[in-house]
Formats: sequence, C-alpha cells, structure tokens
Amino acid sequence: MSIPWLGDACGLVDAFRAKELSPLEALEASIAAIGASSLNAFSHTDFERAREAAANANVALPFGGVPWGIKELERVEGWPYTEASLLFKDRVSDHDDTSLSRLRTAGVVLAAQTTASEFGGINCTSTELHGTTRNPWDLGRTPGGSSGGTAAAVAGGLLPIASGSDGGGSIRIPAGFSGLFGLKATYGRVPKGPAAAIEPLTSVLGCLTRSVRDTARYFDCCNGFDRRDPLSLPVVGGWEAALGSYDLSGMTAAVIVDLGIASVRDEVTYVVAAAAERLAAAAHLRLVTVAPALPPLRGQWAMANQPAFVADLGDEYPDHLDGLSQEMQAGLKMAQERYNLERAASIERYRRQLNEAMADLFDQADFVFCSTSPDVAFAAEGPPPSTIPGHDLIHEVGFARAIMNTAALTAPSNLNGSPAMSIPAGLLDGLPVGLQVLAGHHREELLLDLALVAEREMPWPQVAPGSPL
Repeated sequence: MSIPWLGDACGLVDAFRAKELSPLEALEASIAAIGASSLNAFSHTDFERAREAAANANVALPFGGVPWGIKELERVEGWPYTEASLLFKDRVSDHDDTSLSRLRTAGVVLAAQTTASEFGGINCTSTELHGTTRNPWDLGRTPGGSSGGTAAAVAGGLLPIASGSDGGGSIRIPAGFSGLFGLKATYGRVPKGPAAAIEPLTSVLGCLTRSVRDTARYFDCCNGFDRRDPLSLPVVGGWEAALGSYDLSGMTAAVIVDLGIASVRDEVTYVVAAAAERLAAAAHLRLVTVAPALPPLRGQWAMANQPAFVADLGDEYPDHLDGLSQEMQAGLKMAQERYNLERAASIERYRRQLNEAMADLFDQADFVFCSTSPDVAFAAEGPPPSTIPGHDLIHEVGFARAIMNTAALTAPSNLNGSPAMSIPAGLLDGLPVGLQVLAGHHREELLLDLALVAEREMPWPQVAPGSPL
C-alpha cells in the first residue's frame, strides 16, 4: 500500500477482514504520509509501539487495526500532556482517559497525538509550543480549532479518523472548515475522566470523520456511564446498526442561517440556505418559520470557563504563568479583574435565559439549520477575525460580540448541552462551508440519520483534493 487509506475507517476494517491489506501495511502508509506532510497536524508520534499494536491487531474488533490519532488535550499514558502550552511542555500523562481505554478495547492502533489550540481556547490551531497547523484545502488557512490537528490529519489523508472535543465548537468548526463530518453529542454522552472536570458543563468528547457510519461506530464504542464522571449518561447501544432506520418524513425544520445572533457572510448564507433546503427536501422534512429569540453571545461562554481553567493550572497559578501565551495571560488577567459574585450571577442568568430560548426553539422545530461558521476558514496563524466581507462587525454589533462572532453559531449548543452537527454544505472560494444542524437533547440518532441522507444526496469528498500532502 503506497498511499494511506483515503476511505473511511469502517471501510478500512472491512478491507482488513477481507485480507485486502493488513493493519501494519495501513499504518506504514500513514507513517510515510505523515513524514512527508506539511500540515503540522501532530504534536507527538509513537510509531514503534503502533507498529507492535498493528502487527497484533484483532480485526474482528469494531476498529481493529485502524491507525488512530488522539487530540493532545486528552490523556494517553506515557505521552506528553501539554495541553498545547509551553507552561506544561515537560508534563507526561500517567494514565489513559476513560474514552481512550474504551477505544483501545475496540482495537484502535494509537499512532499519534494531534495538535490543538492552547488549552482549547480559540478556534484556530497555532501555538508557541507546536507552531501552526494548516488546512489541507489551502495551506494558508486554518483547519479550525481546537481540534485542528485532528481535522487536518483526517481531511489531509494522513489518518482515517481521530478524536476531538467540543467546548464551544471545537469539533464542528474544524469539520466545517475542513469538509468533514463532526457531531457534538448531548453533554455526558461520552464520559470524561478519570478526575473529570464538572464545570462549566460545556465540553464533550467525540471525533472527526469522513463518514457518518464512522461516527456512529465511535459512539457505539465510547458512550455510556462511568462512575468517575457522575454526569455521564447511561449507555445507548446500536448506533451504527440503527443508521437509516428512523422515519424523518414529516418532522419539522427551521432554516435560520445566522441563528439571529451572528453576522454571516452573504455568500456563506447562500450556500448554507441552499444546502439546508436541499437536505430538507431529500429527508421529506416540513420547513417551518421560527423567529429565533436566543440571547446574543458576548463574553459569558469565555468567562464561564475561567474557574475550570484555573483549576487546570493547579500549582502554577497564580505565580508561575510565564509559559502561557500572551493571549491566554491577557484573558486570565481580565478574568481576575472582572470575575466576582455579580459576574458569576450574570453568567448563571444568561445560561438560564439561553436554556429557555433553546427549549422554545425546539418546541417549534425538530431541527434547526444554520451555518457552522460565519465565513470560510481564515488565516492559519490566526487570530480569529472580528470582521467578515460585507460586515463591519465592530460598528454593527460592538467589540465584544465581534470578537465572539466566530463561535456565536456553535457555542449555544455547548452552553445548553444539546447535540449539534456539521455537514459539508458545498464550497466557497474553493474552501468548504459547513451546514450546522441543531437538535434537542438526546436526539443524536436523528441527527445521524439526517446526516446519512446528506451523505447520500449531497456526497462530499472524503479527503481534500490533492491529499495526502
């Protein structure tokens, strides 16, 4: 096998079982492609142990023999656990995360650690520790963040699947920017831990994939309660087996490209609206008109994360923070100055208001179609833009909302805990545009079936043109 597998992970397992190639051959092809790549998608590799695992892989397992990447914000025993920050550049994990333990049981061959933004803080992947990760569709653009390395690796043809996490859009934004499928599940669907962080109740674990069935199989392997994460949900089986079994006809959908709270580039609006209408027709959904009443996102999402961030800093806080980037230090300083009882109360009031508004939204529609991002991928080095073509955001919505605009469409589902997904909608300027679909709590199976319709009726390239790079 001279090039890495450019299909999906389930197809690779089928090829192993049919003896068309071996796990070791697939791994060696990925290793060669990674070595030749200019995407900077990986922060650490462990090829020798991966070769041993591939040579002994049990291909009867769900992901038996599949070369896999793990986002660097997750723990792997014996691997660096830097959280993409110079502050922890020498830290090594002494255990596997629960989700990784389940993936090992499912037979994955753990090959490499994918890059992330520092502490998952922004939606591009460029850090002082690892440099800049690049989008395989255009090396001058970002694959998004914080799961940017995962998106680059999967869309760039280097690995068939890799893990991600989503605390404000960090699976869906990279999926949208890189032409992949990304599902943010209901909060608690995949357990965290050990030593799971509870607050701020926004971040979930998942993956970025080339196909819907890969994501369904991931949830078959990884979902279910774990006592070290008291907010994790009971196990639900049969995700992959149930694909295509739900009758979506007659269910309702609202097309609200900007959710009423974001500024979206006009050309993106056209691509997203056209894709939404095409998908609704293909799935026989009934389109309804809904007037959104979501409270506009300002700094509440970022401020809500600060206590957990300080807890992660541990003994380094507050006197040993020189390893943090200037941006992270500035954000922390602002939080130190502004976070108080009144601010905490305002965050809680905002969350209650948002929860009520989201409930009202899903009282009126089963699905809500919107854009994943306000624009196509921006510059690889960042920062996320506060302007988009045709909109002067500072004057339109003010500085705070302009800064938050790149996550304004994705963060509400994190704060609310409900599921949402990004599906490739088409291209603009030669770059992918993501169609985001929101649904109510515990309705991932409906999102997966809707994505399956999209995959059939609006097929997308499984890797970027010209990959592997």
